[in-house]
Amino acid sequence: MRAIGLAGWSGAGKTTLIVRLIPELNRRGFSVSTIKHAHHGFDVDRPGKDSYEHRAAGAHEVLVASANRLALMRELRGAPEPSLADLLRLLEPVDLVLIEGFKRDPFPKIEVYRAANGKPPMHPQDDDIVALIGDCAPPSAHLPHASIDDIAAAADLVVAHAAPVAAVLERLRRS
Repeated sequence: MRAIGLAGWSGAGKTTLIVRLIPELNRRGFSVSTIKHAHHGFDVDRPGKDSYEHRAAGAHEVLVASANRLALMRELRGAPEPSLADLLRLLEPVDLVLIEGFKRDPFPKIEVYRAANGKPPMHPQDDDIVALIGDCAPPSAHLPHASIDDIAAAADLVVAHAAPVAAVLERLRRS
C-alpha cells in the first residue's frame, strides 16, 4: 500500500482532481482509497434516519451495512481528533491512498495550485511537496509538474511519488 497527499489552498481544485484521478488510476489497474480531512462540523448522517437516532441516543459507534456498502460512524465525544496515522491504519489494503488535507503533516504531497486563487505557492515552505499539478506554468521549475487538465500526466506523478504507507507512518511517528 502506498500513499500520496494532494495539498493546496481552498479552491485550488484538489477534490475535482482526485475525482478525475480515481477512474484513471482504476483504469491502470490500481485499487484506490481516499482520506479527506473535513471541517469540525461535518456530518454524514441526518435527523430522522435510524443511524442518527442511534447516535443521538448515545451509541459510541453505529455501523450501517447493506449489500452495496458499509459506513462506520464513531462519536468522538471529546476524544482527540484521529491523526492521519490513525486513519491510515483503519483502511483495508489497496494499491494507492490519496490524501486530501493534512497539509501540515510530514508525508509526501503534490501541490495543487490555481493561478486565479492569487495565493502564494506552498512548496517553498514545505519540503514534503514532491511535485506540482496546476492550471498554469509551474511556480517553481525544480519540481516535476503536470497540467491539472492532463489527467494521465497527473496520474503519472501520483504513481511515481506515492510512498509506502509504512514509510509514511514512520515519518508521522517521528514528527
